[in-house]
Formats: sequence, C-alpha cells, structure tokens
Amino acid sequence: MFAVLALLSAACYGAADFLGGLTAKRASTLAIVVVSQLSGLLLLLLLIMFPLLPAALPVRGDFLWGALAGLTGGAGVALLYRALAIGVMAIVAPTTAVCAVAIPVLVAVGLGERPSVLAVGGIGLAIVAIGLISQSSHPDPTPREDSQSAVDSHMSAFSLALVSGVLVGLFFLALARTSDQAGLWPLVAARIVSVSLFAGMALVASQSLRLPTGIVGTVVAGGVLDMLANLLYMIATRSGPLSVVVTLASLYPASTVLLARVILHERLNARQWIGIACALVAVVAIVR
Repeated sequence: MFAVLALLSAACYGAADFLGGLTAKRASTLAIVVVSQLSGLLLLLLLIMFPLLPAALPVRGDFLWGALAGLTGGAGVALLYRALAIGVMAIVAPTTAVCAVAIPVLVAVGLGERPSVLAVGGIGLAIVAIGLISQSSHPDPTPREDSQSAVDSHMSAFSLALVSGVLVGLFFLALARTSDQAGLWPLVAARIVSVSLFAGMALVASQSLRLPTGIVGTVVAGGVLDMLANLLYMIATRSGPLSVVVTLASLYPASTVLLARVILHERLNARQWIGIACALVAVVAIVR
C-alpha cells in the first residue's frame, strides 16, 4: 500500500507543478506561492476538524520536524524558481530532483535501511529516469550578452539547483521523521512556516499578492494538490521504507511532462520517452 501512496503522491506533486507552470507567466511567483500554500493550509485545517479522523497525539518533536520541513521546503522552492529564472531548465530541473531523492536515500541507508538488490537497482534506475524526464528540448531562454556572462549565469544556476535539491531532500527527510501518532499536525506546522516565509518575502519586497481573477482557481487547485501530495507522502513514510517511498514520490516530473503532453500537446523528446520507460521499469523493480 505504501508504494501506491507514494506513486499517488508523485502524481499530485507533478500535477501541482504543472498548474503552477500554467499560472507562472500571468502573475508574480511570490503571489502564486503564497496563495497556493495558504489554500493547502486551509485544506489541512478543514481535514483536522473532520470528526472521523483518528485522534492525533503529536509531541514537541513532531512540530519541530514539521517546522523544519516548512523552512527547508519553502527555501528550496524559492531557490528553484530563481535557478530556473537564470539557468537552463534541462540542467536545473534534473539537478534539483536527483539531489532531492539522493539525500533521504543516503540518510535512510545510513540509519540502517537495507533495501533488496532489486530495490537498489530500481532506485538507481529511478534517479536516471528523473534526469532524463526533466530534459527539456526547449531553447535556452537565458540572455547571452557575452559568453563569459552566460557561463557565470549557468554556474550560478547550477549552484542554486544543488542547494535547492539538498533543501527539498531535507524537506522529505523531515516529514518522514514525524511520529505515526502526530496526525496532520506536522504538515500544519510546515505550512504555517512556509506561508510566513513567503509572505514575509513579499512584504520585504513590497510586492502585491493580488492575483488576476482568471487564475485564482488554478492557483488554489495547485495548492490543494501539493498538500494532498505531502499528505500521501507522509502517510507512505509511516508504513514503508524511506529509501523506497522517497524514490517513488520523486518520480513527479513524469506526471508533469505527461500532463503537458496531453493538455498542452507539447512534444516529448527521445530522452523523455526513455526516461518514462525507465521510470516504469524502476517502479516494478522497487515494488517487487
């Protein structure tokens, strides 16, 4: 069951990223992130009031891990957007995604997890798949005033992508460290921290958080899907090995590119098709 939950989490993460990409060109990034994150927080609060959920008994550590998840996840997203703005998506996206899955897997193995040989092969193949799926065939949008400035920009974007990937990996790791009895409260703590972080950034930058009327629904839907992804991932980590769960959840780029193919009719290049095939084989290997 944990494998199904992790894959559903990946599908929701990818769909949320897809919706975020649809709205990114029509409003400021900070406004989109704050509204989407706030909508996810409201969903959580509604779920907590649902009378049929089992009683939660969070301890102090659960709130601290949740707060750390909100801080690292929020900072990771901010750095990722900056890296995408100044760099090449085909370099930034796979760098961030591979780092995000590698950190929790290495920590899990260090803490004593011993996946089977087949699962280890599946994890390695999944990391390759993430890199291939993220390879966009769109031209590089980075301005090229001169070759040296282009090199500096790419190096800066690569560095930001590395740090972003580490932070997102720490986000995955922090959520996985919460206790089974904590219920949804670690996610509440995480989302309060991330909303406060981005709202504070908008305040410092004197940037309006108002969105065009036509995209509010899409932004809210993206926030709800992102929160569902977090919820499914956290539940999966409570019933399955972290190294396997985080690898399956990190296959979210496949969901994004497939949605772009179906809805926007974007063409997938050969590398992306190979990556999707590798992802399917990796899922079978990991689950078995």
